[in-house]
Amino acid sequence: MIRVFIGYDRAEAAAFSVLAHSIHTHASQPVAITPLMLSQLQDVFTRERDPLQSTDFSFSRFLVPYLCDYQGWAIFMDCDMVVKDDINQLWSLGDNRFAVQVVKHDHKPENQRKFLNHVQTRYQKKNWSSVMLFNCERCTALTPDFVNQASGLELHQFKWLSSDHLIGELPPRWNHLVGYDQPAYDIALLHYTEGGPYFDEYRHCEYANDWLQARDHMLFVAQGVRAANKMKAHKEGKPSLSNTSKAVCSQKN
Repeated sequence: MIRVFIGYDRAEAAAFSVLAHSIHTHASQPVAITPLMLSQLQDVFTRERDPLQSTDFSFSRFLVPYLCDYQGWAIFMDCDMVVKDDINQLWSLGDNRFAVQVVKHDHKPENQRKFLNHVQTRYQKKNWSSVMLFNCERCTALTPDFVNQASGLELHQFKWLSSDHLIGELPPRWNHLVGYDQPAYDIALLHYTEGGPYFDEYRHCEYANDWLQARDHMLFVAQGVRAANKMKAHKEGKPSLSNTSKAVCSQKN
């Protein structure tokens, strides 16, 4: 079972649902998806909100190894993403030489602000923690006490590891920063880190159509199929599906 934890923010609830559906749509193996909702972590996550954090899950993401009892592997993702390829391909990249694996961006945003007017902070290893493949048994330093008390930089710059050599590298296609990274043909995961098209201000951002199509696919319902079949059968002078089924049942009886 592939374990995926997605950061959940009340301001981006739709983003979580679209991302989760996009994962399931492309997955070739069973996937268990867990939202990191603060309302469900009250007994574990007790730190006060930092004025600089832009999402509810800025720090709670580092509880993933604890939530997995420090066993096996797990994937964490921000919610402002869409997956376009089989998550099993990312899962299969797990390498026991490392405690965590990430896309090692050299991300230096120029804007002062991002979605919902949040401050755009700058620091080394920025966005490395937005997609993490955790080797949970090697992340025992991430206890609830540590996650509740450590500084943002200690967490996001992986200072809880004894060495940067324990940070493995994932292919860039598994965390493509929309609006920053150069367009590519083999993107596996789109990350709308500046702001997704579900915000009015970013409705025409790069790759907006990919997110909107994923949303529409999630919302799809086969409306009126039975009624349409009946209408088609009536026009062709054939018995409808329901009438045929009744006739078959009568014959059996």
